[in-house]
Amino acid sequence: MTTDRLSFATEAGLSLPSDGRILLLGAPGDLVTEALPLERCAVVQRFRPDFELWQRRGVEVSLAPEGSFTAAAVFLPRARELAEARIAEACAAVPDGLIVLDGLKTDGIEALVKALKSRTELKGQVSKAHGKTVWFTATDVFADWARAPGLNAHGDWTAPGVFSADGPDPASQTLLAALPVKLGAQVADLGAGWGGLSTGLLSRDSLAALHLVEADRTALDCAERNVTDPRASFHWADATSWEPPELLDTVVMNPPFHTGRKADPALGQAFIAAARRMLKPAGQLWLVANRHLPYETALATHFRASEEIAGDSRFKILHASRPTR
Repeated sequence: MTTDRLSFATEAGLSLPSDGRILLLGAPGDLVTEALPLERCAVVQRFRPDFELWQRRGVEVSLAPEGSFTAAAVFLPRARELAEARIAEACAAVPDGLIVLDGLKTDGIEALVKALKSRTELKGQVSKAHGKTVWFTATDVFADWARAPGLNAHGDWTAPGVFSADGPDPASQTLLAALPVKLGAQVADLGAGWGGLSTGLLSRDSLAALHLVEADRTALDCAERNVTDPRASFHWADATSWEPPELLDTVVMNPPFHTGRKADPALGQAFIAAARRMLKPAGQLWLVANRHLPYETALATHFRASEEIAGDSRFKILHASRPTR
């Protein structure tokens, strides 16, 4: 666990500054550790559920570094480019200060530590609980690791760490091809990402309003650039708890199904339960899922009718109607 590694690191020589603010980049909202003085910490978190958890804990949290810091702790994400970007961001925010990097082996910490060693000298490192914590002095040699949203090869705005950043997601494209022409007037795209699915939905004249709901603020920022149709509105929110301004005719989604690198079907099942609450009595849900994911039981629980209407060896397109009350 991160908690064990950070505490273990302080026993092995990691010494945090005794004063000044400490920047935490990407720290999970349920982080529990005695190694960090949270009363002096400022969290940068762009994932809405974790952002709200930090708010409820009374810890300073924002979307970008604000003010000065004496040290920074970077929590390793799965995406390598995003990890590099966070290290560059930490070094820029804490010139000549202490940088701490923590992560799991399954998220690529060992490869990243090797890259760090090729550019700068580590002041210390520990291995524990299937991961590593390393620390070094901030330097501008990582400036080329900085990343910003940009256009991919298909002309869409995306950013490091955003789902399907290199181009349109095949599952979403399969879903779009299977959807009927008429979806109703009030529609939501849950887990909208950078807006690829929503762009296709807005080709339908019957839509009066499309709500793009996305928990990753960076992805939603990209969606706001990609989707310029005035019928679209953007919501930085956890799709499992978001409430529409009025009940919807249709919900369309390609729900996430990973927690870290571990497949977690409960995420998609929670999206299905949320869709039931959002829909009108005659409302409909359309979703795409990897073939192996067990969503049929959740659909039968929350809707009076459900079926697989299309698919291939990789994906299945599921349709449900008449949500239970």
